[in-house]
Amino acid sequence: MKRAFTNARLVCPTRGIVTGTLITEGDRIVSVGQTGLPSDTDVVECKGLTLAPAIVDLGVFAIDLPAFHAGGIARVGLMPDQSPVLDDPGIVQRAALIGKPTLWIHPIAAATKGLAGTDLAEMAINRQAGAKAVATGRGWIADSGVMRKVLGYARDLGLTVISHAEDGGLTGRTVATAGEAATRMGLASAPSLAEPLAIARDLMLAEETGARLHVRQVTTAAGFDLIRAAKRRGVAVTCGITPAHLLLSDIAMTDFRSFAHLSPPLRGEDDRQAALAAIADGTIDVLASGHDPRGPEEKRLPFADAAPGAADAEHLLALALTLVRDERLTIDRLFALLSANPAKVLGVEGGTLSEGAPADLVAFDAGAPWQIATEAMTAKTGNTPFDGLPVQGKVHRLFKGGTEVFST
Repeated sequence: MKRAFTNARLVCPTRGIVTGTLITEGDRIVSVGQTGLPSDTDVVECKGLTLAPAIVDLGVFAIDLPAFHAGGIARVGLMPDQSPVLDDPGIVQRAALIGKPTLWIHPIAAATKGLAGTDLAEMAINRQAGAKAVATGRGWIADSGVMRKVLGYARDLGLTVISHAEDGGLTGRTVATAGEAATRMGLASAPSLAEPLAIARDLMLAEETGARLHVRQVTTAAGFDLIRAAKRRGVAVTCGITPAHLLLSDIAMTDFRSFAHLSPPLRGEDDRQAALAAIADGTIDVLASGHDPRGPEEKRLPFADAAPGAADAEHLLALALTLVRDERLTIDRLFALLSANPAKVLGVEGGTLSEGAPADLVAFDAGAPWQIATEAMTAKTGNTPFDGLPVQGKVHRLFKGGTEVFST
């Protein structure tokens, strides 16, 4: 079936803002910016909404269909930190299937068996089973020899290695970034230096092996400097961040709100400003939710005892649009971070409004005001540090492979 999306502002990371009509046939985009309508076309009247490639959320920790759909997300990169761990081809294959038919799930396999950081997992057969990348999971591989083998093996297989950048020898069981906020609260803390130490080692190993490295979250000024320098040298490195580390500093923890207990922990204001500069100058490649829903038994505890993580998939677009309103990014550049770039990291189709691309589309009202409220969230749980925040940008319709999977 052919569909014509009319009266929409078309936003594409590669084409910019396009006028005209977008036409899909089956599960593909066949025309962008057309002025006339074929006679055999089903018309989708967008009524002035923005139409963009659906979001590719790189690095989620749970499958949460209602939250993904409400957030305009049609594809997710699923982290290996599951039960059981995604280190076996049968488990990887099942993970790729559980979202059908309304969500593309791209499993990210464990780089080491059980994510223990010692023995390499079977990357080759996991890739054959559907793994689109390999990752260290929530933790850092402390053994540099193991990490070098991971990078070399992944290079030979054409897979990106997704790393968590915190030196575990420094972070240990800490729950905050060392600074005034942690000191006043009496929280066990680690210096932010733990991040650039880990990044520096992984960058050197990636450069030496020629592997592709994606640092899932970079949150410190020193970390961004290392990524910039590596990119200038030609290292195949990309990096990401979540809205929480762009919009919040460690001040958000000062009332012991466990919803602000994240991994990596929130940083000081200087690092937050460095993150905003890094997203503006192109150092940051991916903006992701880091969706990690946690129930009250894990979150409604004293700060130090609560599990880290936030459930922000359904807020990702609205929070990201603050960067456009603050004139830090253009909207087409924003969708490069939300859609095109994460698709490239995973080596999958999607992320643009190009002819022949998958018809994964999100229609949203960029100016629609609403307020984030935990009790109104569609996610499995409402553990978000943005509870009560007024935002703008509401998803109205979501299409996966040309089929509508969400509408309001």
